[in-house]
Amino acid sequence: MRYAVFLNYVLSRRRRLFEPRLFLASILFAVALAASGCEKRDSTRSGEGQRPVEVTVVTIAPKDTPVTFEYIARVESSRQVNIQARVNGFLEKRVYTEGAIVKAGQTLFLMDQKPFKAQLDQAKAALALQEAALDVARKNLARVKPLAAANALSQKELDDATGQFQSAAAAVAQARAVVEQAEFNLSYTVIKSPVDGITSNAQQADGTYLSQGNSQLTTVAVLSPSYVNFSLSENDRLSYRTETTKGLLREPADHKYIVEVVLADGSIFPHHGEVTFLNPMFNAQTGTFLLRVTVENPEGWLRPNEFVRVRIKGAIRPNAVLVPQRAVQQSSKGHFVWVVDKENKAEPRPVTLGDAYENDWFIYQGLSAGDQVVVDGGLTLRPGALIKASPMMGKTEAPEAGATKTDSAKSGK
Repeated sequence: MRYAVFLNYVLSRRRRLFEPRLFLASILFAVALAASGCEKRDSTRSGEGQRPVEVTVVTIAPKDTPVTFEYIARVESSRQVNIQARVNGFLEKRVYTEGAIVKAGQTLFLMDQKPFKAQLDQAKAALALQEAALDVARKNLARVKPLAAANALSQKELDDATGQFQSAAAAVAQARAVVEQAEFNLSYTVIKSPVDGITSNAQQADGTYLSQGNSQLTTVAVLSPSYVNFSLSENDRLSYRTETTKGLLREPADHKYIVEVVLADGSIFPHHGEVTFLNPMFNAQTGTFLLRVTVENPEGWLRPNEFVRVRIKGAIRPNAVLVPQRAVQQSSKGHFVWVVDKENKAEPRPVTLGDAYENDWFIYQGLSAGDQVVVDGGLTLRPGALIKASPMMGKTEAPEAGATKTDSAKSGK
């Protein structure tokens, strides 16, 4: 617009423009206008004269930070016993309440004892008969020995008496074994629980004839201690090993992790567990390794096959760098944050993200102590933009073991 006004001015006064002095002054005036416009554009491009963008920032202060790994798990009895009939016979009565907690030695079922009592009586009678025969053989041998020594009887008669005694003694031992077996069979008609635990439903009705094909009666599951099993994906295992090797993760002393069990309603089970078993064999079907946690369960709150979550605590990320999650942005080249440089200007900084920690991210690479990271107000920033920074208010320390790792069952690993 300034050039147009100037051109009109020149054309309207054509005669005066041909005067040497006036013509030179006009040229100099036009150059001055052009230079003024260029300087203004350069000033605008360089950020001079712009209003600084107001943002909130956090100052990076690395510190050792406890982390937690969380997984979906399932409760399993540490000892689940199948209660079976050990002899064939009729089931007379169920004497326990289905689903109740029973003590070791408590009677669960009664079978018809009459046939087994008769077998025992018969075995005892046979034993008495053999014991009588043994007594006769013993006395006969006692008479034969001195006569044979005096050559009043032949050696054959002595050998016969000795053989009869030994045969009678063997018959007595056999009869005693039959009596013992009959006593066992009679005792098996009273079916008791071998452990303290919770019972399932009765699988056979009263009056059923029990044999080898239908001997299963019920199960008793030990509640305390209980096992809590969960799976560790191959990717998580490799990531854990890599981070430990690189010093990004530090294991607790003696590898003693603290294990919390989280119930379905989000409450924490009052007893801590301990990792007691890691299956060294890889499950090719699920792509995971099985881990077992043993936890005391005296109140019986945990029940077999119940789904819970486990939180593995004790690991530390040394000199960890944390930034709020809303401070991290993503471009076509990856994640980045805005950092305030020494001239109070915006500088994009590429970063490598780690796990989540409450509302923060662990930053593995890209930031160091003292960096000021923009938290709020970064969406409108451009490289080199002037910044008016103020510290973010209300940021509190993260709670212990607040970092969680995505569960392999949820993520489908």
